[in-house]
Amino acid sequence: MGGVAKVDRTTNRSKAMRYSRKIGRMGNSLGVSIPKALAEKLNVGQGDEIEFIENNKGEVVLRKVIPTKLPDHVRPEVLEAFYDIFNEDRDILDDLRDR
Repeated sequence: MGGVAKVDRTTNRSKAMRYSRKIGRMGNSLGVSIPKALAEKLNVGQGDEIEFIENNKGEVVLRKVIPTKLPDHVRPEVLEAFYDIFNEDRDILDDLRDR
């Protein structure tokens, strides 16, 4: 990824560290690099998986994905199919829950 922008290490009133990066091209995708200090704080390295969580304020939280070991009798493809169906039918399930 070409050229990294500045890292703004100023703090705001809540003592949160602020980092700034430019978005670059990575193949057909867009990407940003993670500052070394933040990578160390998140305990992430090359090959680790991270997730981006958008909260109700429109902010994005970055968090390391902690891999979980499935029980031996659960196949990953079955669990993935379950999640796909759950997400497709989420409105129906929410309606049933709220009755």
